[in-house]
Amino acid sequence: MTVTASTDRWFHDDHGKLVVFQRPNLPIIVWLVARVVGLVVEHGWPSRLLDALGFGALFTWAWLELSDGDAYIRRMLGGGVLLALLISRARG
Repeated sequence: MTVTASTDRWFHDDHGKLVVFQRPNLPIIVWLVARVVGLVVEHGWPSRLLDALGFGALFTWAWLELSDGDAYIRRMLGGGVLLALLISRARG
C-alpha cells in the first residue's frame, strides 16, 4: 500500500506503515545510558564526558530524524530537539 495523500505522510512512511512510535535506535540508547549513568556520576571529568557523549548522541539522533525521518512528524520532532539542544548549549 503506497501512501499518496500528504496528510498520511505526517504519521506513515512511504509504504503506509505507522512510524510515530519505533524501537529506540543506537543514538537514543547511547543518550539514555549516558543520562542514567550521569545521574550517578555527578562530578569531575566523567560527568563532563557523559554529558558530551549524551549531547552528541542526541544531536545525532535529532539530525538524522530532521534529514531522513520517515514521516513529517518525526522530522519536526528532530528539528525541535535539535533547536532545543542548540539553545540549551548557547545558554550554558
